[in-house]
Amino acid sequence: MARTAVKSRTGASSPADESPRDAGGPQRRCIATGEVHPAARLLRFVVAPDGTVHPDPGEKMPGRGIWCLPRRDMLEHARRRRRFARSARAPVTVPEDLADRAAELLQRRCLDRLGLARRSGDVTAGFAKVRAALAADRAALLLQARDGAADGKAKLARLARARAPDMPVFELFTAAAQGAAIGREATVHVAVQPGGHADILRRDCTRLAGLMPTASATDARTTESAGAT
Repeated sequence: MARTAVKSRTGASSPADESPRDAGGPQRRCIATGEVHPAARLLRFVVAPDGTVHPDPGEKMPGRGIWCLPRRDMLEHARRRRRFARSARAPVTVPEDLADRAAELLQRRCLDRLGLARRSGDVTAGFAKVRAALAADRAALLLQARDGAADGKAKLARLARARAPDMPVFELFTAAAQGAAIGREATVHVAVQPGGHADILRRDCTRLAGLMPTASATDARTTESAGAT
């Protein structure tokens, strides 16, 4: 199946279908829709000892995992329909700002990972250097600041699509946040070379894109129908 891209109202785009690596990994059931997906496409939650539901994007917190598609409409549907309690088989408290908490954790993970990629020599920054990396097929992921100039971002996005139609292009962070993550001043354009850092960033940025406050949701009617009891 050909890979498509999902465009959010923030301008962030990411692959809609899982990669072959994702498809061959562990499978989990989404509590909102009841559908089984590769775990890499879902977001894990756990119930703390006090009964409160917490996001666990690192998938390391103790307890039985509860999995949901990382989208605001999915989380709200699961909350309203008491799917977290049903999955936990116990009374739980689901914070109303659960999506915001998950987004904050994912943003921190993504920026921390970007810093690790820079220290490993896997990051290229700046318009000219990123353009050269894309032209030389030395980029697996393109991050562009939300507050960057639209024309420059459009030029690099077109080049990225021309070189690799399935390359994810995200607009999730400010230029200041991206620059701070890689030890520079405000940075609009960042490319990450193929490898483990790019794979993790691709997964977590895709999750984050679905949780952004202005992220678009696919057909809500289908979503509600699939998840209803």
